[in-house]
Amino acid sequence: MQRIHTLLGIQSLVAILVSINRLGTWTLGYVLPNEFLRWVDFNNMLVLPLISVVASYLLKKTLEYDAPQREGRSHIGWNLVFIVGLYLLAASYGDHEVTNYLHQRFCATDSASDLCRIVIFNDDEFSHWIFFTGFVMVNAAILFMQNLFPYRENITNTDFALLALNALFLGAGVFANLGFEEIGLDLYVVAFLALISVYLLWRRGRQPMFVYYTLAYWLGLLGSLIAQALR
Repeated sequence: MQRIHTLLGIQSLVAILVSINRLGTWTLGYVLPNEFLRWVDFNNMLVLPLISVVASYLLKKTLEYDAPQREGRSHIGWNLVFIVGLYLLAASYGDHEVTNYLHQRFCATDSASDLCRIVIFNDDEFSHWIFFTGFVMVNAAILFMQNLFPYRENITNTDFALLALNALFLGAGVFANLGFEEIGLDLYVVAFLALISVYLLWRRGRQPMFVYYTLAYWLGLLGSLIAQALR
């Protein structure tokens, strides 16, 4: 549990750094004199997602242990889902951050030219489709890895409190993205993962990942729906 709390804490830290990176003015400078990217784009594409992906992989490895199911088809299948999800996440970040930079710099007032139309489509739509597909695959794989390798001890009240604390950061990230902007595909993605997590929690009990994801997604989802209703 200590390792799980640490890895979830790293994800919480990444969520904080993502907000600082996007909101801070110091990241608007260019990485190199040729102005190929700003620091905000570079950090969002290479630095912060890389930390998050490594933490996710280590979390998956922490959930696994020596058992007969380790050699089964389900384990291999969910590992493949996880790997493909990571690839799609990486592809989405590479597409989105570059085209978002080009969109903001060259196409903010031009949506009619062929070049800007393609850039905007990659920024606002295609990269999002790839991202949400990868996001669902990675998080679903972690949930079902927990289902395949249930935690063999009781979760203490302290463990539950730490899981809830880290869940608040993920829930806040969901709320920040859904609560104040026009809701699109992201609402259905979060709702889908929220339903999976609460179903597994109901079926298998207080497993660490089921508690974490259920609290995070339902808090973020309900808070976002309330904020949208009050707009």
